[in-house]
Amino acid sequence: MVISKTILILEDNLKVLSRILDGLFELEQDQPYDLSVIVLTNHKQVEDYVNTNPKAQFDIVLLDRDCKLNNSFHILDIERFGADKVIAISSVPEYNKEAKQRGVKRVILKDLKNIDEFAKRAVDEVEIMITPSRLHNLVNLFQHTKLRGNG
Repeated sequence: MVISKTILILEDNLKVLSRILDGLFELEQDQPYDLSVIVLTNHKQVEDYVNTNPKAQFDIVLLDRDCKLNNSFHILDIERFGADKVIAISSVPEYNKEAKQRGVKRVILKDLKNIDEFAKRAVDEVEIMITPSRLHNLVNLFQHTKLRGNG
């Protein structure tokens, strides 16, 4: 069985996006998961394909704020998808603060002068989110052992 993690990236800067995708490619090589990545580059796409789609589900959302149509990716229905799944990635501290006010806990300030370092930090945060904790692994092992009658 293939386990997939779906990542929605709301980012309009193609250079930033390419660095994040490069990092996710490398991460996927070291994980038991296939990464399914959806990229949207403007707020209209979020309105049309995400917020109004009852089937839309994501494990992680990388959320920039500004988009190419001079509007905001913050139109995303964060409350519906879960603030715990969102990583705010704006280069403007006030915009990341707006996301925090909506319940987002994970914030990485985008540094456009050092995109490679920013992308690495973003991918590292994704890795943390998709890697089960050691405690979670032990609980699963214990439950599996009990189900087999070995405990």
